[in-house]
Amino acid sequence: MDGPPTGARASRPAPRGWTRYAAVGDSFTEGMSDPDPASPGAYVGWADRLASLLAPHAEEFSYANLAVRGRKLVDVAGPQLEAALELRPDLVSIVGGGNDLLRPRADVDALAVRLEDAVARVRATGADVLMATPTDPAGAPVISRTRGRVGVYIAHIWSIADRHGCFVLNQWALDFLKDWRMWAEDRIHMTPEGHRRVALAAYAALGHDPQDADWHVPLPPQVPAGTLETIRGNAQWVRAYGAPWVQRRLTGRSSGDDVTPKRPDLAPVLPPDSASDRPADRPHPDAEPD
Repeated sequence: MDGPPTGARASRPAPRGWTRYAAVGDSFTEGMSDPDPASPGAYVGWADRLASLLAPHAEEFSYANLAVRGRKLVDVAGPQLEAALELRPDLVSIVGGGNDLLRPRADVDALAVRLEDAVARVRATGADVLMATPTDPAGAPVISRTRGRVGVYIAHIWSIADRHGCFVLNQWALDFLKDWRMWAEDRIHMTPEGHRRVALAAYAALGHDPQDADWHVPLPPQVPAGTLETIRGNAQWVRAYGAPWVQRRLTGRSSGDDVTPKRPDLAPVLPPDSASDRPADRPHPDAEPD
């Protein structure tokens, strides 16, 4: 198998010329809050941007993105992964479990078992795997309460990566993501700049040297919001995003119920120095945030 040696995590693995990249996951990998200017209602996102960065390293490169907002790990590691493996990729990014961890009764150990089973299936085909840790939720309203189980899940992710020789995008270590200017108004999904930087971080995690030397540098400091402004902002967030999310949970609905993958099949992508600077995505239906 290709990839870092099992049992020995490589901090700087050797880059490879992958030709068939498939991404599975939830809203993070779908690319929410990174609007696609060429397709109203569609999103670009870090995985699409990563595909554009990888494309110049192979003569014939193709990419599929089967991620759908709101999906839990059972869906990501189940139907999505099944569809991805049918494409015979040589690189798979699998990022899931975030929506599960939002549930107070989430069984983190069980999630890790499901994730490892999925990783093992991919590695058995000879394909490489890119995993990603969650970001640090400290400071986020409500979501900050998940920090303990997020930390345990991250420990599992690194252990799985060690056992199976996977690449890891360590978002917990990305200091620039601690800046709320990298996050959309819903405080759950990244802005285009956040997705751009995470794509470069993933590119580096795969062993490449990003041309943008300052991608990891935090933004210049800004004046902290006052107490009253913070209270008003949190109250607005609860009304606009927190309450609707709770309502969907209570009614058993998901923002991704009527959403289909934006790139279900492998297709060529445009390199980052092209005129559009984006993968040639198919139109995606309008939908509300995850």
